[in-house]
Amino acid sequence: MKFLIDDCLTVELVSEAGAKGYEACHQVRIGKSGWLDWNIVQYAVDGDFILVTNNASDFRQLFGMQPFHPGLIIILPNVDRAMQRRLFQEALATLAQAGDLANRVLEVGLNGDEVTFNRYLELLANKARKSRNCSPGGSLALGLGGSRGL
Repeated sequence: MKFLIDDCLTVELVSEAGAKGYEACHQVRIGKSGWLDWNIVQYAVDGDFILVTNNASDFRQLFGMQPFHPGLIIILPNVDRAMQRRLFQEALATLAQAGDLANRVLEVGLNGDEVTFNRYLELLANKARKSRNCSPGGSLALGLGGSRGL
């Protein structure tokens, strides 16, 4: 697995991924700062990168329109750098157990002191919304919901 870290998150996440043996790059360090979201999605898909962001609303929609994508990790709360690193470490630990994120989204959040996870198949969620007229904010959870204490 390799990761593309969005410029809305700390560049320190590259080191966190590297410490676990994963390849990672940060949008700013590869000269893509200020790119529009759809450019970032295309770069991630073409390069087989899992995108890590906290821009949930835009990237859920853009990744949901892709016929295939390597995966999306959303760090939901807008937190400081130290907490971003902690939540990303938890996401990496979860991925080590759960495996492939292809066409899936892993949301990492906080509920008090508990780290929470929601993993779902984005394409399936978009098709379900179209076929069942679900609300745009809904998602179809596929099993890896859970939480861990900090």
